[in-house]
Amino acid sequence: MDALTVVDVIFLKYDGRPHRSYPSRHLGDDESGTWLGVAAGTPARVDGTRETLRQEPYVLLVPNRSWWTAMFNAPPRRTEVYCDITTPATWSGQTVTVVDLDLDVRRRRWGAIERLDEEEFREHSVHYGYPDEVVAEATAASLWLAKALGDGTEPFATGFRPWLAQVTGATVKDVAVSDVADRPS
Repeated sequence: MDALTVVDVIFLKYDGRPHRSYPSRHLGDDESGTWLGVAAGTPARVDGTRETLRQEPYVLLVPNRSWWTAMFNAPPRRTEVYCDITTPATWSGQTVTVVDLDLDVRRRRWGAIERLDEEEFREHSVHYGYPDEVVAEATAASLWLAKALGDGTEPFATGFRPWLAQVTGATVKDVAVSDVADRPS
């Protein structure tokens, strides 16, 4: 794939229902995985079928064989990094599909790290009958991400910035300066 390749991103729920989907641009691949860019104004479907436009640009990291994806947001978005706990990605041509497992981890621009939707995960694991392996992998991924988002692990520290600069038109330095400027005092 090259930088002109459009990759369709599909998030499903565990029962197969559509969760969200949107086109992205393949930015490249590195040791972290595949980097996909989403420009401001990109059409998307959220909550299954509701159509919307993405307000701010971001990049999505789809790691190889991991139980998560990571969205790196441009300012002024208050969430700098948002990680969905998912099944490992499957690729079919220029389409990548993951199953969203409800758990999320985010890092706010001022450094706060939060694990989200733990109650929904517990309820859905019973309701949909998540296998023990899915529960264990999802839980382990959320705990690892909560640590990695705060301890300097790449690409969460600065490694995402060159990729994000490709969709914002900003320089890597601009992305770093705006991160500091947006933190509350």
